Order: sequence, then C-alpha cells, then structure tokens
Amino acid sequence: MNIKFKKLISFMLACVIMLSFVLVVPEPAGVFAASDVTVNLSGEKQVIRGFGGINHPAWIGDLTAAQRQTAFGNGNNQLGFSVLRIYVDENRNNWYRELDTAKSAIAQGAIVFASPWNPPSSMIETFNHNGNTSAKRLRYDKYAAYAQHLNDFVTYMKNNGVDLYAISVQNEPDYAHDWTWWTPQEILNFMKYNAGSINCRVIAPESFQYLKNISDPILNDSQALANMDILGAHLYGTPVSNFSYPLFEQKGAGKELWMTEVYYPNSSSSADLWPEALEVSYHMHSAMVEGNFQAYVWWYIRRNYGPMKEDGTISKRGYNMAHFSKFIRPGYVRVDATKNPNTNVYTSAYKGDGKVVIVAINKGTSAVSQNFVLQNGTAASLSSFITDRSRNLATGSTVNASNGSFTAQLPAQSVTTFVGTLGSSTGSGTTYEAETDTTLTNAVVETVNAGYTGSGYVNFNASTDAAVQWNNIYCAVTGTKNIRIRYALASGTRNLDVYANGTKVASNVDFSSTGSWTNWSEKTIQVSLNSGTNTLKFVTTGTEGPNIDNINVTAQ
Repeated sequence: MNIKFKKLISFMLACVIMLSFVLVVPEPAGVFAASDVTVNLSGEKQVIRGFGGINHPAWIGDLTAAQRQTAFGNGNNQLGFSVLRIYVDENRNNWYRELDTAKSAIAQGAIVFASPWNPPSSMIETFNHNGNTSAKRLRYDKYAAYAQHLNDFVTYMKNNGVDLYAISVQNEPDYAHDWTWWTPQEILNFMKYNAGSINCRVIAPESFQYLKNISDPILNDSQALANMDILGAHLYGTPVSNFSYPLFEQKGAGKELWMTEVYYPNSSSSADLWPEALEVSYHMHSAMVEGNFQAYVWWYIRRNYGPMKEDGTISKRGYNMAHFSKFIRPGYVRVDATKNPNTNVYTSAYKGDGKVVIVAINKGTSAVSQNFVLQNGTAASLSSFITDRSRNLATGSTVNASNGSFTAQLPAQSVTTFVGTLGSSTGSGTTYEAETDTTLTNAVVETVNAGYTGSGYVNFNASTDAAVQWNNIYCAVTGTKNIRIRYALASGTRNLDVYANGTKVASNVDFSSTGSWTNWSEKTIQVSLNSGTNTLKFVTTGTEGPNIDNINVTAQ
C-alpha cells in the first residue's frame, strides 16, 4: 500500500426556539415530495465540534500561506474548516514541520488535534502478525515511555504557540501494514494504566473501519473509559448501517464521538467528478444523523481527490463539505429533523448563534419541491446556498418568514443549505440559577457583578475541590441531555469535574477566559441524567474556578 495515497476501501439554552418562514427559490417545477421535513428545534442531539482535515507535510508537503487561508478562513471561496488534524512524527526533530499551519489554523479559530503512526524506533519491536514477521508493535516495557513521548509532543506544540485540543494514542491500530499494530487488549492496557498520565485530552482508538471490537473493551472498563476523552473512528468501507454505536450511547456520557479520518467515495481520479462529489454531502449527513458524530475530519486537505486541489482551489468535494463546515459552526447543536422525507432526499438541521441551519441533499435526477415545517421557534428570514453540477455554493434568495413552513425547490443532484435567523425563544427545558437551591462547597454567592438576571452568581474560591451542586434538576425521561453553563472568567483556563447523581461523568471540562468577571460566555456539555429529579455538581480541579451564573437543562 502506498501510504501517500492512503486506502481505497451549549449546554444549549433550554429556551427552545420556533422557526417559521416561507421560502421561494426560482427553480423549474419538480416532483413534489411525499413527506414534509419536520424540524423540531427543541429536539436537541449532539453538540458539533467542527469539520476539517489533515495537513501532513512529512508525506505531501505543507500547505502554503494562501492555502491555509482557503482552508480555515470562512469568507468567500474559503472552506471554513474548524478542525485541523496533524501528524506526530516519531522523530521529534521533525515536529517543527507542523507548526506553521497549526498556528494559522488556531489564529482563524480552529482546534488542532494530533495522531501518531509510530512510536520512536527505540520503543518498537517486530513480531509475527499473520505470517508477517516484520510487523511492528510497541514494546510492553515502553508503555510509560510512549505516554511521555506523547506528552513531550503536547508540550513542544504548546511552547511553540499550538495548544492541542487532543492527542490520539495510535492511528488505525487495526490496519497497520505500514505502521504499528495494537490488539484490542494492548489498547485497553495502555488506556487503563498509561493514558491517564497524558496532559491533554486523549483520543482512542481510531479504528480504520469503526470496528467496535477495538473500542468495546474501553467502554466496558471504567478505568480505561475515565482516561478516554474522545472516541475516534475512521469510516473506510464502513456501511451506514454500522455508523450507530449503542454501547457508546450507553457508556459514553461526558465523552465526545469524532470521525477523525475518511475520504469518500474511494476514488482518487478527480475531486470534481459529478455527481460523485455529491456523495461527500450524503456521507457527512449520514455521519451526523446516523452516527451522531460531533466532528467530521477528511484525509488530506489538499489532494487531487480532496476538498482542496493541488493548485489550492476548492474542488467539488470541497464545496460539498463547505455546505456543513461554513454554516454549522463549533458549538452548534443538531436538532431533530426528518432525515429521509422523499426518495433520494436527505435532510439534517442544526441551531446555534441565534440561527437555524438546514442541509438538504437531493441525489435524484429530477428536481424536488420539498415542504419544510418548523416547530418550537420563529425566524424572520432565511438564505439559501446551492451546489449542483454547474454551481458551487451559489447564493440563493433571502426570503421572509411566514406561517411556520416553507417550500423549496431542491435541484436535481444538488445540496442546498438554508440559514435562518431565529427570533426570541419560546421556552422548553429549564434554567436553574446558581444561587437558588444549590449546595456550595468553598464557594459563595455574590452580587457585586450581577449577571443578566440581576441576581447574584456563585464564585469559586481559589482552591481545588470548590463546588456548586444543583439539587433538583428534573428530566422527563432518562437520556443524554445538553447542559449549557453561563460563566465568567477574567483570564486563563479553569477546569471542572462534573458529577451526575454522585458519579463523575466528565473530567477536566475546560472553561476558557471570557476577558473579565463581567463578560459572560456559555459552555455546552452533554450529560446522561435519569428521569425524575437529579443532582448535578461542578468541582474545581485548578487553582480557581469561573463564576457560574446559571445552568440550563434541556430535559425532554
């Protein structure tokens, strides 16, 4: 296999929003859709972390300054990527190669995570893998040294201006013909006994085909699971029917689920072939709706089959990705929407920043007149953006809202993104104030710098183990809930552990600076809560926690 070409195979405000508007797009009349698309803005699903790809200068050269702007900028003729994956070279003398693009991505608001293909050669031994006597694996007596190697990479990047969001244990441990193999038991052992020493969020196991036998042992072991922050998966050859992961839904509360590498379809001849490129949108739709992934990360950002061609221009595949990456920004939440209302029509919906975003894909050879119905929100206007055989993210008309529904023409073999501005929220879920019905430990209620409610807030003392616990959070049904915390933090970053009903469900959730104690921001996490009354507790793990004004729970 030629490794240069790869394989071929907030706490969301619980005040929920109703959207209504009418859309008229001047397209030829088509077949009328059999079913409406119903978008339920109160039906919150996963929090979206972002969309992006890998830069791999060791194999194909670095992105140029102009290409970095195209990848991570969000203006005209830019992709709006918000996630960058980089390579952990086994030779630390090559780590500098990752800096320029990583710093550029961060400067434009993206997060950066890293994946290793091999440990340093001094930590590797050969063994017999299905008759291949030159297969490589990490020596069992080098697990601690390897964890330190990953720590050294995290420290190097941070000291050079790149604060990594996360680092992976191993790229594709189960498809390692040209790199290092790991068995499920070896991955489990490392996660249990060594991953906890890594000073960064940890991603595992990045199976090449989302094979659950690699990740099931981690989910079924409490010690290993505590040391895993993000379950990473690749989707090479994975059927859509295998995108869902019931065990993760059961055991993964407080963890994130990322798709960390793919290119699809598996053709490397051209990124501009149509309608082949439309399959990128469909694959992303399936990853979001069927897999509940929070991030979608392409293989090479720049390649003849990638989102950016070798000359630095955006490909048809890239424009299909941009229908998601430019409009569904980090922190947005996917909401309930009819996923397949008509033959060859696929839709998904998201909300954030006071907007609703709907991505509609028509894989059929005829235009479709599709009706959309919005529930639990209002909107004053909506814009549309279209990519088909002849257009690339072309801007459509902006229309006024009316009567809680709209009908749009979806051109043949196209993807259309609709962006609507939400009105005031109409209520669903509950807001729980930090100064009401809470138990405080080494924390006090103050009223010097009141939040928008005009009441006080909880200020953590400058010590660890300061805590605020909400005692009566009510949920109608058991399940994963979106929790949005409103907070202020003058400088630096503080970390909090989260406990639900006395059990830790998230570790070291980071709260970044808002600039002052009176400048408020919001942080969204996902927590599994029981039906009925719950307790939810935040405990400081750093030297000083943020001021927390209130907490909002969507308890549906």
